[in-house]
This record gives sequence, structure tokens and C-alpha cells, in this order.
Amino acid sequence: MDTAMETTESRADASDNPNNGSSGDDDTSLEISHPPALLTPTVAPSLAGTASDNVLPDSTLQTTGESVELMEQAAVNTDGLPAPRKRRRRKKQFPEMISIAAAVDGLGVIRHKSGNRSTEDIDEYEDDDPSSRRRRRISSDLDVEGLIAISVGFPADSLTEEEIEANVVKTIGGTEQSNYIVVRNHILALWRSNVDVWLTRDHALEAIRLEHTNLVDSAYSFLLEHGYINFGVAAAVKEAKLKPPEGVSRGDVIVIGAGLSGLVAARQLIFLGFKVVVLEGRSRPGGRVRTKKMSGGDCVAAADLGGSVLTGINGNPLGVLARQLGFPLHKVRDICPLYLPNGRTVNPEIDSKVEVSFNKLLDRVCKLRQSMMEEAKSIDVPLGTALEAFRQVYRVAEDPQEKMLLDWHLANLEYANATLMSNLSMVFWDQDDPFEMGGDHCFIPGGNDLFIRALSENLPIFYNQTVERIEYGSNGVSISANGQDYHADMVLCTVPLGVLKKKSIEFIPDLPERKKDAIDRLGFGLLNKVAILFPYDFWGGEIDTFGHLSDKSSMRGEFFLFYSYSSVSGGPLLVALVAGEAAIEFEKMSPVESVTRVMEILKGIFNPKGIAVPDPLQAICTRWGQDQFSYGSYSYVGIGASGNDYDILAENIGDGRVFFAGEATNKLYPATMHGAFLSGLREAANMSRIEKRRRLKLNEGK
Repeated sequence: MDTAMETTESRADASDNPNNGSSGDDDTSLEISHPPALLTPTVAPSLAGTASDNVLPDSTLQTTGESVELMEQAAVNTDGLPAPRKRRRRKKQFPEMISIAAAVDGLGVIRHKSGNRSTEDIDEYEDDDPSSRRRRRISSDLDVEGLIAISVGFPADSLTEEEIEANVVKTIGGTEQSNYIVVRNHILALWRSNVDVWLTRDHALEAIRLEHTNLVDSAYSFLLEHGYINFGVAAAVKEAKLKPPEGVSRGDVIVIGAGLSGLVAARQLIFLGFKVVVLEGRSRPGGRVRTKKMSGGDCVAAADLGGSVLTGINGNPLGVLARQLGFPLHKVRDICPLYLPNGRTVNPEIDSKVEVSFNKLLDRVCKLRQSMMEEAKSIDVPLGTALEAFRQVYRVAEDPQEKMLLDWHLANLEYANATLMSNLSMVFWDQDDPFEMGGDHCFIPGGNDLFIRALSENLPIFYNQTVERIEYGSNGVSISANGQDYHADMVLCTVPLGVLKKKSIEFIPDLPERKKDAIDRLGFGLLNKVAILFPYDFWGGEIDTFGHLSDKSSMRGEFFLFYSYSSVSGGPLLVALVAGEAAIEFEKMSPVESVTRVMEILKGIFNPKGIAVPDPLQAICTRWGQDQFSYGSYSYVGIGASGNDYDILAENIGDGRVFFAGEATNKLYPATMHGAFLSGLREAANMSRIEKRRRLKLNEGK
């Protein structure tokens, strides 16, 4: 589970007690505006200048056989390297082309496009039959469109469960389904080629033979209502999304939470004809996506204290938003030097050796669970226990330095999952791996709050409304927040899993046992950060990350990884990550202690190299575990849980009155920002479908 949901929250004065348990959005992340003098700065040049960010998005889709990197990848900094892996990533395998049945039938679906051909094209095909040339050209287009469908999350040659439930074709299987898939993939690719426009049905029909108009109607309606096309914040899209269809009254909906899933769902529901109100407990939108402006002297920077990394850009809806807003993306580079506790750089050969051993340990665990009988899978054990057992059996990392390196990789894994290795399910901890978004990991210059501001614009959001109770029944829902009652036909609950675990909201009637059990089984972990603004970049702008090893296994996650935001934040900013057991202990420390510890580590790394570490201008420490609106960072598959628990958490209750969205309801993309985004679109479509069904029954009864 790639962690785009690296959470945090608001701030408090440095004089505030970090353990006072106060609620309020502005008390869970602690800021030191003028940190104590930790080091008298001396004149010291940085290792290198700030990395340039010469990135220009390309919104034009190349529909040739060579364009395998597709869509948003073109918006990424071209001089970067692949992103650092939080854990071993399986490369996503794309088929070379869609199924033969779909491709062959597609030749009869796609209308021949006339156009000027180059001399080279004519020479190349002069001996070919014209019909053969056309078939090859269309087949190539179909291949590309199939790849685009895969990157968005569709199977290139079959229907999704959503499509089957929506009855997009009369009969499952056969020629009609194959033709529909060709049309669907074509419409997806058509809109992704220019996400700044509103794709109309007539435009979608231009390249399709008239006898297949019904397939265009079916595919276009499905993709539009489910938010796969015409979504986002482009001017043409925003205008249409926030203008309800005339003469259509679909009922009233309350959305609880103005995070990514809530904002996206609210916009889509308004477009579908619902009257929507959003209730947000914080004083701001964004939820676990939080960008904080930091300043000191002449330096200013934007720090992503919450979700920060776009994990995989191919097909990622946030990549679409970046293109629409004209924001270039910065590819997180793969150069990540590691430093020992004494400041010395880790020997690359030893580093490579331990990384190979670490991956082999994971392979052993994978083979173990594959060999287990289906019945034995119900007997789950911690992933950490299995890895340690194999480590001892195969005598891996017995040397002290190798053990520190192995601990660093384990800390990285704990970061990816926001919890200790002892809490992860050996059987299902990586159940989402096959669905990971392809492409690079990226930052957005200026922070992810740019997305939040665009998505929340002109939405009816009521802030500082802490929901205490949800009552639901056959006549609708009643929501109690801050002593005020709100009534609607349906409610969408997008609060984090941590809030559900704390039972901060009372459900009347109580949640079904099935859902309560899923809430208990799934884990909700913790990741914290220390963001520090310096007067200049002393660590060198040619890297985006560097790591620090610990000689204590229990504290291996303490500031084990540093992100350099110099190239994207507007100033010399470092963010230190705290994962695993260290993230829990971190919340017991004062912010001064935390910043002092970070500075000790930085001095230990750079002072021996003759590089003085300057005093910080400003520092912010996060406290996500103490935040009453999240109680943690993001979800993970705990011992005894499985991916099915995400689906159970997503199920609506009360005969279609109460719905749930958020990253912890997305089995395919949990713990990611795009997972939250897509869950909002999913539930908007579900609410629309159930409202139609309810209205149909009502009309039949009259």
C-alpha cells in the first residue's frame, strides 16, 4: 500500500503542552516558530544548488504504438529517476494488446478516419491492400486505448463489476460486449487526451459507426455518472459540475467530512442533481491532506504535513487535476544515500547485499503463504514474526551494520503501512499490490492544498461542525452536530477509520455486526513528521531523499528518512519521517525535544563532512494520533483482516440511507490520496443508483 496518505494536522504554539489532549484542528501539530539556538551557524556552502524544476505538462495524448507511457506521465519532470521504493514494488504488467475478439470486432465499430497521410506512410503501405492498412492502424489505436483503460483501472477486454451491475449490455459475453468494450476504451482515451474540455456524447460518437450508437449511449452514460470522464477542476468541467440539471430533483444529501473523498463526492452529487451540504469538523477543508505555509527571515516554503506523494501517476485522477490546473509534477528521484549513526555513508555494496536479502525474505514469506492450504490461511500470524523467523533460519544480517540496514528497510515497510511489523497480516498485508498505479511517484510544487482549494471552491461547506450522531430509517437520516440537527434523504460518511474505531459518532440503529467487525479487524496506523525550514539548503539539491540508520531496532523508524522539498516547496525545507514504534513514542515528546533530536542527527551526518548545519527558522511537529478528527494516519491490513474488510466498510446500510467513503473503503487503493478520491466518485454513483431504484419502486406503488 503506497502511502500517499502521509498524515498530519494543524499547529499549536510551541509553549503548548504537546500531551494536553486538546481537541481542535489547530492543536495536533506543534510549531516552533523560533527554535532554540541549536548551533551557531558558520559560513558553509551547500553541497549543490537547488534542483531546477523545469517541468512542462503535456496534455496531448500520443495515440501511436510507441506511447506506452501515456497521459499524466508526460506531466512529470523528465530529468528525474524512478521514485524511492517504500518497499518492494511489483512492476505492473500490461498486455501488448487487448483480446483478439475485442480487437477484431473493434474494426467494425471504429469508423474510418480520413486524413492526410505522409509520403512515408504511403511508401510503407504501397504494396498492401488498403483494407489491411486500415485494420493495422485501427488495431494499433485499439491497443493504446486498451492500455489507457488498464491504467485507469479497467480491464482492457472485459467488464467491471460496476458495469455488470449497471447493465451496460444486454448479454454478458459475445459480440455486443466486445464492441461495448472497444467503445468504452475509446471514450476513456478520448477524454484523457484533453482533460480541459467537457466531452460530449456527440463528440464521443464521431469515430463510432452509427449502428453502434446504443453502445456509445451506454458507455458514455456509465463513464459520466461514475466519474471516469469529465471530472476535476478544469473551467469547462467545474462550470458543468456545479450546475445541477434543470428540472431534476434527486433529493437531499449530507456529506460528513471535507477531505478528498467528501469534496469529490459532493461535486459529483451536485452534478447528478442532488442538493448537497458538507459538514466538516475542522476549520478548513482537506482532512488528512494539509499544507502549511512556513516562513522565517526571507525564506518561505509550503510543507505537506499530511498526504504528500502522488504514488503512481499513470491513470491517477490527481494527475488529471494537476494537468487541468497547469501544475507541473516533480518526479521523486531514486537517489537515496543512507548514513550510519556516526555519519558515515553506508557502503553501496553492503547496502545492495542487504536489500537483496530483505527482498528474498519477503519472497520466502510470499512462497510460504502460497503453499498454505486454504483452510490454514485463517490462521494468520504477524508479518514481522514470519520475517524474523526466516531471518534467523537463513542467518541474514548477523553483522551489526547489516542488521542496522535491515532495520532501515523494515522501518521503510512500517512507513508504507503506518504500523509496526508485528501488527501486519502475513497473509494479506500487501493485498493491494496488483492494483497499484503505474508510473512515477511525484510531488506537486506548492503542496497538495492546491488540489483541496480547487475542489472545495463554491461548495456549501459548514466548518467546525463535529458530528456526534447519525440516525437513519426508512424516511431518511438525521445528523446531530454541535447541538444542531440536519435532515436529509441520505448521508455519506467519509470520516477516517480511526474515528470509527473510537466510536466518536453514535449510529442509531447501531452499525451492523458485520461492519463493526471489519472496523475492528482493519488497522489504522500512525506516521508523523517534523518539517524544518532552514535559511539555506545545506544538504544539496540534487537529491530528494536521504536515510539515517539507527543502532536500536526498537527506534529504527525514528527520523529514518528525510524528504528534501527544496525543489517543490519554494524554500529550503526538510521533512523528517517517524514510523513504527518511534511514531508512537514521538507523540510523547515535546516539540523542542523532537527538533533537537533531528538536529543532532543532521549534525552527525553533515558536520564530519565540513558542512555546518544552520539553526532552523521554523519547525512543525505533527501529532496525528492525538487528532480527534483522524486518530491516526492511514489504514493497513491487520492480523486476521483481509482486503474484503475494505469492501465491507464500503457497504451502505439502512436500506440505502447511510453510505461510506474514504481511503479505508477502497480495497484496490487503500492508504492513498487517489484511493480516497476514487471512493468519493464510487459512492456518488452508488447513491444515484439507489435513489433511482427507490424512486422507481415509489412510482410503481402509486
